[in-house]
Amino acid sequence: MKRLAMIALPVSLVLALLVAAFAPLERTLGVNARIVYLHGAWVWAALALFILSALAGLVGLLLQQHSLQTWSQALGRTALLFWIAFLPMSLYVMQANWNGLFLDEPRFRVPLNFAIVGLLLQIGASFFPLAWTSVINVGFCAALLVGMSQTQAVLHPESPIFNAGAGDIRTFFAALLALFLLAGLMLAGLWRGWNTKA
Repeated sequence: MKRLAMIALPVSLVLALLVAAFAPLERTLGVNARIVYLHGAWVWAALALFILSALAGLVGLLLQQHSLQTWSQALGRTALLFWIAFLPMSLYVMQANWNGLFLDEPRFRVPLNFAIVGLLLQIGASFFPLAWTSVINVGFCAALLVGMSQTQAVLHPESPIFNAGAGDIRTFFAALLALFLLAGLMLAGLWRGWNTKA
């Protein structure tokens, strides 16, 4: 499993870059659309990993399954890593598409706040029993989903991928999302393996 994960992780990321390189252009954004596809798929993968972490933690707590709680820990840390990496990616997308940085954009400011809180929570959870990590992951995921659903956009377009008329754009986006999710699951598997051996 470890060897498979170590191979699948970089392969999935390289494949994602290749998929983005051949993704269709968008009329308004032009070649910058490919950066937006990567950016959007990456953040959706992070959200999906947070949800998987919360589900694993919740079921692990209810059934008192230590194995699921270790998955919750690994998935939560992986999701947070994806989320933090999404922030500099956002800055690059801003610069490329808006010709400048708008740091007060709610779709950047709110995720930044959640990244800081999430990092502090994960650091704090490492000093407590594993069950606390599951509780934190469930609560953080719920707060993140509610917070992001209520976040207004100023310059950031509303659901640019899902509002796109072209089906091929959505197909390429789905492929990118699947590859990033695979990379995230492989990374979480490696992280879990390292932690359980510690």
